[in-house]
Amino acid sequence: MGSLTRYAVIPEKNPREIVLLRGRGCFWKKCTFCDYHIDSSPNEAESAAINEEALSRVTGCHGVLEVINSGSFPELDSVTMGRIRKVCWEKNIRQLHLEAHWRYLPLLEPTRAAFAEDAVTVKFKIGVESFIHNYREVILNKGMGKVQPREMARHFNEACLLVGFPGQNLLSIRKDIMTGLQWFERICVNVMTPCTAPLQPVPILIKRFLSTIAVEFHENPRVDILPTNTAWGIG
Repeated sequence: MGSLTRYAVIPEKNPREIVLLRGRGCFWKKCTFCDYHIDSSPNEAESAAINEEALSRVTGCHGVLEVINSGSFPELDSVTMGRIRKVCWEKNIRQLHLEAHWRYLPLLEPTRAAFAEDAVTVKFKIGVESFIHNYREVILNKGMGKVQPREMARHFNEACLLVGFPGQNLLSIRKDIMTGLQWFERICVNVMTPCTAPLQPVPILIKRFLSTIAVEFHENPRVDILPTNTAWGIG
């Protein structure tokens, strides 16, 4: 991929620093709407150097750091994971946000426990896209099976939702947002962006969402709405 912005500060709602790191790539790579896995490499040393540059910019200004990569956190190399832990210690980061696919569930608690040794609370985020099974597994092909929101929320603190894909409507979008708020501490609503993946966004649905539901939830401190995939200043 071309040059990407890999560090930013998010000043509103849940103020935090955020870094976009590079890993070996999403293990799944079957979601019909996503090509983010292109930002990856099997060369761990090269990725570690890229990640070091991003992590070196963290200041600890909010005491909260979000780490994302084009996949899940276990796909980051061991050097980078060690560097994240060191940065949290050096910059007095007390809350760390990490994202993972449902199938990485067995790795969540060991990771939470490891960072807890340094008094860092880990908040895990899951890319659900939709809580409606047919949408999530048939249209989007997320590979999560029939897991229900209650079970997800036992292990994950936050959920990402997707808006603007074929078959979706305003009623289902609202239902997903309300389900997310019922079960999770926070939700992030991503507006679908055109890419090289098979599934493409529906512009009229996105326009209607942005002029109605997005306005309604704009001030909700538990809801982040990203109208573009670079809205947080990274990417």
